[in-house]
Amino acid sequence: MRFGMFIPQGWRFDLVGIDPAAQWGVMRDLAQRADAGDAWESIWVYDHFHTTPEPSEEATHEAWSLMSAFAATTSRVRLGQMCTAISYRNPAYLAKVAATVDLISGGRVEMGIGAGWYEHEWRAYGYGFPRAGERLARLDEGVQIFRQAWTTGSATLNGKHYQVDGAIVRPLPLQEGGIPIWIAGGGEKVTLRIAAKYAQYTNFSNDPEDFVRKSDLLREHCAAVGTDFDAITRSTNFNTLVGATESEVQERLAALEARLTQAIGPDKAIQYVKDFFRTSPAVGTPEQIIEKVTRVKDLGLTYAIHYFPEAAYDTSGVELFEREVIPALR
Repeated sequence: MRFGMFIPQGWRFDLVGIDPAAQWGVMRDLAQRADAGDAWESIWVYDHFHTTPEPSEEATHEAWSLMSAFAATTSRVRLGQMCTAISYRNPAYLAKVAATVDLISGGRVEMGIGAGWYEHEWRAYGYGFPRAGERLARLDEGVQIFRQAWTTGSATLNGKHYQVDGAIVRPLPLQEGGIPIWIAGGGEKVTLRIAAKYAQYTNFSNDPEDFVRKSDLLREHCAAVGTDFDAITRSTNFNTLVGATESEVQERLAALEARLTQAIGPDKAIQYVKDFFRTSPAVGTPEQIIEKVTRVKDLGLTYAIHYFPEAAYDTSGVELFEREVIPALR
């Protein structure tokens, strides 16, 4: 199993209480910490503009600006976004941005890409909010533009949603064949079909039953479009919080609730922690996490990306995970 780690960027209220002027230093230091060891293959950020579970005036740092900054301040880890919303940037422009970041990084960029879902920020930024079918059609066309741009140096497409005519993307990315494409999302009829056509990586549910279902559907789509299912790496994300004992786990969950309460109030904080952490397979003692994640690993999961909500304030949980969980799963 391979491992990635999310860097807190504010989107999930994970920089609350840190002065905005100091937030880049916190993010940079965590990225460099991951870069210095060998536990993490990659670091990741989310592509969002407004906080979740509700919009607020707390900082949310922009994903591709961070990609460029991490590219210049790290040397080993790969750099990903989970996941870029295709409609937030013209895809030819985004292909150019990603190629530039790939050069800055020495060839370490991953392109996590999806249709987008956060309606509030779509409308706030003037993007409207098209129906799901249109958002997915944009995803398909956008990925076609990426593949052309990164392999030939230009892109031409007269699509329904995007039209480009000889858009020059030079220099090419450093990575041979272009930047690896991650199609994120588990939509069974369309998203997984797009993944079957274009992706080197997918990213969907960590629930064992759902993981099997979506894997089987991905296999069917690959057979239908004539691609190799076994060549696609299946990944998932985990909300992760680890303690040496069960009582320590509960203390860490309580500390997370207390911090979120500052931003969204006690009721929403309690509900958020219940929904996203108390039921997560990657919350518990090292032994508990190893047992639960192994279930999905045995079903074909080979890449796990972990979000530690306390990382900006306390890395002891990350250190425990690196010391006891990763060696057991790797």
